[in-house]
Amino acid sequence: MHELGLCDAIVEAALGRAGGRRVNAVRVRVGGHPVDPRVIDTGFRLAAAGTVVQDATVELVTVPYVMRCAGCGAEQEARTATDLLACRSCGGMDVESSTDESVVVESITFEPVPGTA
Repeated sequence: MHELGLCDAIVEAALGRAGGRRVNAVRVRVGGHPVDPRVIDTGFRLAAAGTVVQDATVELVTVPYVMRCAGCGAEQEARTATDLLACRSCGGMDVESSTDESVVVESITFEPVPGTA
């Protein structure tokens, strides 16, 4: 998923739940898709501009990208770009991600509705 599209979706989810309340923070878990937190932060700011989400912080929780080797069966967290192409254990090139692709808005923190405790 493209980062800017991801940011639009996060802001839309927050707006859908906000009910007009100002949003203070959004926590998002991303798995199976490497994302750059700086790009997410910038994209989030752009997507949220002019909305009740514009001043919110976005907390990005990334699920480690795990690669499985068909040759030796090793499962290892990808730490470098090379790990996405070859197994660190045996050097085999028949590797694939075993991490499910997912994006989950885990929490949205709102300001209280005026007049409530």
